[in-house]
Amino acid sequence: MKFSIESTAPSTNARAASFTTDHGTVQTPIFMPVGTVGSVKGVHFRELRDDINAQIILGNTYHLYLRPGLDILHQAGGLHKFIGWERPILTDSGGFQVFSLSANRRLEEEGAWFKSHIDGSKHLFTPEGVVDIERTIGADIMMALDECPPGTADRDYARKSLDLTMRWLDRGWKRYKETEGRYGYYQSYFPIVQGCVYPDLRSEAARRVAEYGADGNAIGGLAVGEPVEAMYDMIEVVNEILPQDRPRYLMGVGTPANILEAIDRGVDMMDCVMPTRNGRNGMIFTRNGIMNMRNRKWAEDYSPLDAGGPSFVDEVYSKAYVRHLFVSSELLAMQIASIHNLAFYLWLVREARRHIVDGDFASWKASMVESVTRRL
Repeated sequence: MKFSIESTAPSTNARAASFTTDHGTVQTPIFMPVGTVGSVKGVHFRELRDDINAQIILGNTYHLYLRPGLDILHQAGGLHKFIGWERPILTDSGGFQVFSLSANRRLEEEGAWFKSHIDGSKHLFTPEGVVDIERTIGADIMMALDECPPGTADRDYARKSLDLTMRWLDRGWKRYKETEGRYGYYQSYFPIVQGCVYPDLRSEAARRVAEYGADGNAIGGLAVGEPVEAMYDMIEVVNEILPQDRPRYLMGVGTPANILEAIDRGVDMMDCVMPTRNGRNGMIFTRNGIMNMRNRKWAEDYSPLDAGGPSFVDEVYSKAYVRHLFVSSELLAMQIASIHNLAFYLWLVREARRHIVDGDFASWKASMVESVTRRL
């Protein structure tokens, strides 16, 4: 992976950069739509490419391992060919499922035992096995297996969790270095910095992660129940230590304001299900604030969904029509909202990049955070 910083923003740690994979170049800061099982819910790849202009998407190792399964993905030639997506892909390792599926998993030194949410069958995810799975999936960027502790975890739990994550990283890195991709292109492997909300644990983890010299590094275990200011503090602690010349990926974050604050603190890559999940439930993010499309106030508002917005749906459909679709439980409502929200998130990071290059990111960000957090 080639990474280059093109510009930095005065009085902040924000930077405009790019990294290149064998499936294309990604300009940062970047938001990555989540395609858990090989699809971004409710959105065609044509729209992701041509309207939303997603440069890279995510898949989830745990879910893809269970369905469609590794045999099918290997026979297809990897996830890119299976889903018809020619641009870069990143795969989570299943580490977040250690957190989100806590009722269906058991942690051991060897790895994480999962009880399938589909049929109840049991599966062991080891650091080595996850590398093998991600090799078969064929993502351009593979994540290390980690434990993601709750944001409210006490220090003793966070200490033990971090130690386990680092031992798993040692094993996963070894397997990564002794294996190669299965489809003729290069795959990167990103370690993940954990440590909950404890600055000394985060600092220790960041130093140890930096020693691997990986193509990029991730910050995990945030936006999982801790106060938002604690999240921002941990980003600052970690980014003071992680290498400047490698991309930094903040996992599973977040709101438009979270994204802007993360960019301000030196984050390059982000992902979150919020644009599509909240969109399917009637929440629309815009440049002027947040709309709940089920509210009665939109019933007779025939103005465009977001006049001059970043997506074709913003001019084609009125607020009144989109509200009508939601209260009528029409599938089109969820599709329109998902397309709009993803287009808005991608517009937001492109604008952030433009203002970093132009040198006025700090003032632009301050006004934009105020705008995007407003309830309309």
